[in-house]
Amino acid sequence: MSALKVDSLPKGWKIVRVKEIADSIQYGHTASAIFRKAGPRFLRITDIQNGQVDWDSVPSCDIPEKDIAKYRLTKGDLVFARTGATTGKSFLIHDCPEAIFASYLIRVRVSITLDSGYLAAFFQSPDYWQQIEKGKRGIGQPNVNGKVLGEVQFPLPPLDEQRRIVAEIEKQFTRLDAGVAALQRVQLKLKRYRASVLKSACEGRLVPTESELARAEGRDYESAKVLLQRILTERREKWNGRGKYKEPAAPDIADLPELPEGWVWATTTQVLYEVKDGTHDTPKYHEAGIPFITQKHIKPTGLVFENYKLISLDDHEQFYKRSNPERGDILVSMIGVNRGESCIVTMDEIFSIKNVGLFKPYHEFTNVVFIQFYLSSRLGQTLILRNSKGGAQPFIGLTELRGWSIPLPPLAEQERIAAEVERRLSVVDELEATITANLQRATRLRQAILQRAFNGEVCS
Repeated sequence: MSALKVDSLPKGWKIVRVKEIADSIQYGHTASAIFRKAGPRFLRITDIQNGQVDWDSVPSCDIPEKDIAKYRLTKGDLVFARTGATTGKSFLIHDCPEAIFASYLIRVRVSITLDSGYLAAFFQSPDYWQQIEKGKRGIGQPNVNGKVLGEVQFPLPPLDEQRRIVAEIEKQFTRLDAGVAALQRVQLKLKRYRASVLKSACEGRLVPTESELARAEGRDYESAKVLLQRILTERREKWNGRGKYKEPAAPDIADLPELPEGWVWATTTQVLYEVKDGTHDTPKYHEAGIPFITQKHIKPTGLVFENYKLISLDDHEQFYKRSNPERGDILVSMIGVNRGESCIVTMDEIFSIKNVGLFKPYHEFTNVVFIQFYLSSRLGQTLILRNSKGGAQPFIGLTELRGWSIPLPPLAEQERIAAEVERRLSVVDELEATITANLQRATRLRQAILQRAFNGEVCS
């Protein structure tokens, strides 16, 4: 039921249902898509992206010649997604080639008493979405049928006023879209700048190198080669594993970029105290217990310690023997679209991990912030992602995590690089937060414009 009341509308307006002004509410043609140029285009839900359709990429289908007229799309038609993640989203047909629509879409063809652009605008409004949400059925795959769509109520002014409202909405949206596009351009520039900072950091161009400073100041310095030998000695002397100690393998540097003077290539196993992975099993979840962190909680901005499952203390203790994340460790996603993403643990909470790599640094020999920035850089991501395995669900194995190549600068230089990256990216973070807030404000403003339009306030 619409939130609007008749007595709150301007004079000459009324509340109507979609079915009362529709010439037809119709489901589309059932067929399989065929990627060929012959025949009418076959519009599907997935062909509508960001309010647009690239008709050149829309497939065709088999359909009897006598049925084409029944499903043909014409200018002014409205099509709606009736199932799936985009249930309720609509698209107004403007100029299009010979095309028909698929069965997971519903077409509404309106009468001459209604401007289809007016109805298309209403179908973006908060009032419309409230009604659609109430009419949705299903849990795993929500859907809205033609009957529910036909019952949707909306305020109907005279035709001339509909057209004035559409023109005013388009004028205000055009200005708003221009502002949003400008914000998105700045957002993209900041993303590129972030990548550039990390690239410079990993190539030794962000701050003066330790070798340059040592020469200028007439002093010696500890090179990364010597530092690495100290780390390896520490590993060897504190070895308490099973069997005879085995030296970690050095990286194959044949395809790796040349490093600045004083730097050296190493593997994570050489540089880090431990490289482990969390469980890959799914335990039973409980209403109370220990937080269970998975790859989805790992973001470049940090560990998202919320919306997690809880596991029993017994399961946690078993998993914790395998991998015990602590403050100052690095977590790395091992599976899915965000595999390779990493973050530093900055909290003291106890938790277990699944499908997550665990890096434990030698804090006295390495700067954990520098290491994590490298892992997040384009170079670091390229070196690990090219070793991904699997198909539909790609993953990074523990062997690949242990063989991940890392450029190691002298310790003092690691610390200067980390400090400078943090300084620059803190400014980027503040700007990105401001842009995000303004983009959210633009979304709210868009909804407010629509709300006012269908209360009769836009053209008043």
